[in-house]
Amino acid sequence: MSTTQPPLHERRRAWDVQVRIGFRTLLLVAAATIGVILLIGIAEALLLVAVGVFLAFVFEFPLRFLMEKTNLKRGLAATILVLGSVVVLSLLALLLLVPLLSSARDFLQGLPQLVENLRSSDELSFLGDSGGAENVQSGSENLATRIPDALSELVGAAGNAFAFGIGIFTIVFVALFTLIDMPRIKAAVLSVLTPEQSATTDRLWERITITVSRWAIGAGVIAVIAGTVQGGTAWLLGSSYALALGLLAGFLDLIPNLGATIAGFILTLVLWAEEGITAAIIMLVVVLVYQQVENNLLTPQIQRKATNIWASLVITSVTVFGALLGVFGALVAVPVTATIQLVIQEITADRRERMAALKASDP
Repeated sequence: MSTTQPPLHERRRAWDVQVRIGFRTLLLVAAATIGVILLIGIAEALLLVAVGVFLAFVFEFPLRFLMEKTNLKRGLAATILVLGSVVVLSLLALLLLVPLLSSARDFLQGLPQLVENLRSSDELSFLGDSGGAENVQSGSENLATRIPDALSELVGAAGNAFAFGIGIFTIVFVALFTLIDMPRIKAAVLSVLTPEQSATTDRLWERITITVSRWAIGAGVIAVIAGTVQGGTAWLLGSSYALALGLLAGFLDLIPNLGATIAGFILTLVLWAEEGITAAIIMLVVVLVYQQVENNLLTPQIQRKATNIWASLVITSVTVFGALLGVFGALVAVPVTATIQLVIQEITADRRERMAALKASDP
């Protein structure tokens, strides 16, 4: 039984289509691969730009306040605000950076002895020979030998200092010029949208700007207060690492929900190892009281509900962004999540209103 073959020209056309589709797919795969390689290659530069743009949104709210109070033009006001902040932070770094890093190095070098003191204390002597205690001891010794050397290199190496300076320079001027051009960037985005989309985007842009700026400024102020209170308490209780513990408490306080708890746990254990159980209990009480004051008084007053997101989303976002971008990701997790939440709320606003009306009319 014979089968009929399609004409030769049709077979050639089908083959050409298959070859063209395959070639196009290969081009797309190659382009995507090259794009990924390029992104990996410039990942550090993209991170610097992202930090600069984030800081531009942080400075937007103070910039408006400065312009309102001084009647300065946007460019001059932005320059004064950003470069003035850099000068102030540079002076603080000159005064505090070396003592802070030295205190952190001493703390890490003394960490194995602190762990050993805890293991040999009367209250925790039963943990002395356990596998978990041995692992903690080994980990503390590893930190004590590696990180202090890295801190010393950071302070003393000219190459690292030069690279760090270039990074700071990039971030500062990306933030400055983004801040100056913010109205133009916003106008350019709105110009390609319909009037209805433009109004929605304008409203959303404003909400995001206020949210990010208020959160970042409020978080920084609260972190300084947290570090001062807890580090000062450690100093009053006789800790040799009070400066490092204050720095640690302030830094961890920037990480919402989890950070303050972790800091309190560490500070309590360090005071226990250094000064005994009584000092540890006092430190724990101070930490718990301060957390209540921060959660119920400082945060509502300073941030004024800049971010109103669920605690479960906060923890999830900190975990995910921390895994993706490290420390920077953990720090910006809250404003990024709040921004995403605002976008979703804006997109679903009409539907939520219709559903609410429908439920209200349903007997």
